[in-house]
Amino acid sequence: MSYINRIVIHCAATANGRRLANARETATAVIDRWHKDRGFRRSTPFVNEFSPGLRHIGYHFVIDTNGTVEKGRAIGETGAHAKGYNTGSIGICLVGTDKFTQAQWEALALLYADLVEKYPRAVVCGHRDLSPDLNGDGKITSNEWTKICPGFDVAGWQALLLSPRSEWVCEEKP
Repeated sequence: MSYINRIVIHCAATANGRRLANARETATAVIDRWHKDRGFRRSTPFVNEFSPGLRHIGYHFVIDTNGTVEKGRAIGETGAHAKGYNTGSIGICLVGTDKFTQAQWEALALLYADLVEKYPRAVVCGHRDLSPDLNGDGKITSNEWTKICPGFDVAGWQALLLSPRSEWVCEEKP
C-alpha cells in the first residue's frame, strides 16, 4: 500500500457515449482483457483480496457511459495507468475519448469529491498533463502531449466547479 499523492483521470479511447459493458461483461472486464493483452499484471496478494476476477486492470476505477462506477484495483495498490506516476496514484478511466455522458460527469464529480476528501493533498490531473515539458517553460501545452487522454482539460473542469463544458458532453448510444 502506498501514500496517495496523485489522482489521474483517463479515457478509454473508445467511441463516445457507447458502453463497453454488455450482458456478459462489465467495462472493467473488457479493460482487464485489453490490459492483459498489453502485458499488465496485478500482484497476487491484491488480486486475492480485491477484485479477484480482474487480474490485469491498471485502473482503480472505471466509469461507464451509464454512470456506473466500477472498481478495478484497490486504493493503495500500485496502478498501471500512467508510466512513471503509478506509485501513490489513483487511476480513474472514463469510457469514451473526448465527450462523456451527463451520467459519467455526475459520477466523476461524486468520485472526485470523495477521493479529494480522503486524500486532500493529492494533485488531480489528466493523463495528458503528465507529458514531458519539452520546452522547459513549466507548463504542459497541447503541442507537448504524448496522449490526449482524457480528452478534456481537468484543471478547466475543476475551475468550472466540476461542471463540464457543453462540448465535453454527449448522449449515451445503444
